[in-house]
Amino acid sequence: MSLNGFAPILPEFLGGSADLTPSNNTFNECSVSINDQHGSTDMNFEGNYISYGVREFGMSAIMNGLTLHGGLLPYGATFLMFSEYARNALRMAALMKIQSIFVYTHDSIGLGEDGPTHQAIEQIPTLRMIPNMSVWRTCDAVETAVSWRAAIEKKNGPSCLIYSRQNLAHQTRSDEQIANIAKGGYILKDSDGTPEVIVIATGSEVDLAMQAAAASEKNVRVVSMPSTDAFDAQDAAYKESVLPAAVTARVAVEAAIPDGWYKYVGLNGKVIGMTTFELKQGSIHITKKSVQKSKRI
Repeated sequence: MSLNGFAPILPEFLGGSADLTPSNNTFNECSVSINDQHGSTDMNFEGNYISYGVREFGMSAIMNGLTLHGGLLPYGATFLMFSEYARNALRMAALMKIQSIFVYTHDSIGLGEDGPTHQAIEQIPTLRMIPNMSVWRTCDAVETAVSWRAAIEKKNGPSCLIYSRQNLAHQTRSDEQIANIAKGGYILKDSDGTPEVIVIATGSEVDLAMQAAAASEKNVRVVSMPSTDAFDAQDAAYKESVLPAAVTARVAVEAAIPDGWYKYVGLNGKVIGMTTFELKQGSIHITKKSVQKSKRI
């Protein structure tokens, strides 16, 4: 857990969750609850973790206030779907260029008993559209650690750290690949020669891209792009090294609205994403029973 690594060296961390601490996993080994856990009105103000209750906007607005106060680095968590309730506070953090860290879990259609109302479709793309907001959607523990470091080091604006509920496969990387994660997009798997196809993916879809590349008879390059804004900030030479203009056969895969990916795949590329709230048989069909049978969708 990334927080267990960072928390001991960051006493300014002030964590919290909007009534979803066990699901968000934001209570780390250094966390001490400010709220009394036994119904008393007494508060432990030597603590460093706030149970905000079902108050996504309130949590996010309080985080902004704490950041502006100074001396604290607040992070607060809820399900990605509930970022909708907090939009005004997220936008204000971006407008004011302050370092609030918004943590969102349960990031896609790979959810169980709560159904379509909790299955985020348009949230990731619209968060990416907020100016000065850094958005990270990671595929495993290594990318997750890098996303936390990026949010901690970004002093001039907020970050959204978006994580899956599924168990995700660890991806093997070289030291160079690990260093390139912070650039927002990097080559996770390369072809033997010039790639015939480039597959771009994020989050839980990265492993699907890796499996597809392994099964393909073509020379396939897989690009993991956990942060489009971090990738866009790189120089032209680096972006060309990852997404060479000469390779126009490109596919982007993300379990969300596909529109934002066309600037990376071009007019000749394809995007596999979600264009409807319905999960229709023949594309992706998820039932409570199937989710219970498998931790992976």
